[in-house]
Amino acid sequence: MSQHDEAARRAFLRRALALATATLLAPASYRVAAKDVVIDVRTKGARGNGNDDDTSAIQAAIDALPSSGGTVHVPAGNYMVDASHAINLRSNVRLDMAPDARLTALPNALKRYHIIKVWDADNVQITGGRIVGERDLHQDVQGEWGYGINITGSHNVTVTGTHISGCWGDGVLISAKGKGANMEMASDITLQDVVCTNNRRQGMSLGPCQRVRILNCTFSDTQGTKPQSGIDLEPMGQGQVSDVLIQGCTMTGNKGCGVEIHRNVSGLVIRQCTIQDNSSYGILAVDMDNLWVDGNTIASNGMNGITLGGHTSDVKITGNTLSSNSTRYLHRALKSLVSGPRGGGGSHKLDLRIDDSTSNVHVSGNTFNS
Repeated sequence: MSQHDEAARRAFLRRALALATATLLAPASYRVAAKDVVIDVRTKGARGNGNDDDTSAIQAAIDALPSSGGTVHVPAGNYMVDASHAINLRSNVRLDMAPDARLTALPNALKRYHIIKVWDADNVQITGGRIVGERDLHQDVQGEWGYGINITGSHNVTVTGTHISGCWGDGVLISAKGKGANMEMASDITLQDVVCTNNRRQGMSLGPCQRVRILNCTFSDTQGTKPQSGIDLEPMGQGQVSDVLIQGCTMTGNKGCGVEIHRNVSGLVIRQCTIQDNSSYGILAVDMDNLWVDGNTIASNGMNGITLGGHTSDVKITGNTLSSNSTRYLHRALKSLVSGPRGGGGSHKLDLRIDDSTSNVHVSGNTFNS
């Protein structure tokens, strides 16, 4: 390794450690100037009976807050939402849902919908409750973009303790508004104790964004239309994803990968997660740079536990436990096809694949129990 490469790797590790430390020390808070202003959606006519359309009533409660913000409270009940209009949150608003409150999408035939939209907003918090899509009652077969929560071009947004399921597309999308010089990138987004399960396209997708923390969340049983992964970082040509921490999370039972990473992603830490029983790769990283995979349990995935492909560079894989991956490859002849030349010998090949096109990859302290 050249001195330049080693300096670049050390610089990345310093940034990654700083991100992880800041996450552990940061308080779970947001800034709302008018915290004493609380509006219950039932005072605006929401019924929560599982039959009536409560979209307008919930939106009326949000719109009734002063410009300085406040809290909208959703008590227990099943509130039906017209996802063609969505619940639109604005800056300095806290949507506080009781544990047994549900926002359920009405059946529709839309290719794209949103149950909750956080667009062009700052200082927003969503807490508790359940968000339920209508994938089982969807009235068409087209499209794949029905979102539970869509956070686009927004800043300082926190989602805590919310359960998201049954969406026609992704449970959560975090992305940018616009392209090129006019692009507004989402930033300073935190998901904590969130569950995304049984969504059709992805548990969560990340388009262009920066400083994202995903803590103690679960992404499971994604299936229906590709890619079908737990978390997919896919800015592709739109922009960059940078400085992302995925810590203490579980990715399991997804028909695609546990975590899938594509080009234009830089500065990702995956730490202390459980990534198991996914039908494809545990972690797949292609054409990205600055990745640290540390202290994870990666087991019983259909293909390699970790695969580094394309021109992926500046990677540290440390202290992970990898076991019984590549379960889809039951015969030795097929095993030889999936073993990268730098993946180690024996069963290590099935747990860790590092293609020759990658560069500056450091592997240490891992346990292979295949």
